[in-house]
Amino acid sequence: MRLTIGILLAVLFSPLAQAELIDEINDRGELRIAVLSDSPPYAFKEDEHLTGFEIELGQALAKELDVRAEFVETAAEEVLPGVESGKFDMAFNKQDVEPSDQLDTIRTLASQNLVIPYLKDNPAFETALNNALQRIKDDGRLADLESKWLKGSKQASAGQ
Repeated sequence: MRLTIGILLAVLFSPLAQAELIDEINDRGELRIAVLSDSPPYAFKEDEHLTGFEIELGQALAKELDVRAEFVETAAEEVLPGVESGKFDMAFNKQDVEPSDQLDTIRTLASQNLVIPYLKDNPAFETALNNALQRIKDDGRLADLESKWLKGSKQASAGQ
């Protein structure tokens, strides 16, 4: 009996027994996204509500994943540690980041140099997120968001 309990505990605490991130998100019914609320036009407060490119993109991603988006305002230095610890499922980062060995990134929005960090070893989440982003691109919603929020940012950054 002791041996059986020991084997069972080893299986429960092995990496293979850990829940895939997409399963946790589905169970929770929400995608927790870290945002910096003071970085217009990406994410900022207007009339005490978060708005901007990242907010609308996060809502579109959550809708594609059939969950609600939960935006968590955080300081820049807490974003990656928060993703690593599981406080956030993902984040948007407009800069090139050097994530730790705990994180993977998806660089799908090269026109905006947008990086989406999330925990490593979550292939089902990565696939679901990539597929959701692809659908958002394919049906024109991404282009609409870029046009709405970022139309002047390319020219502004080129002039700097």
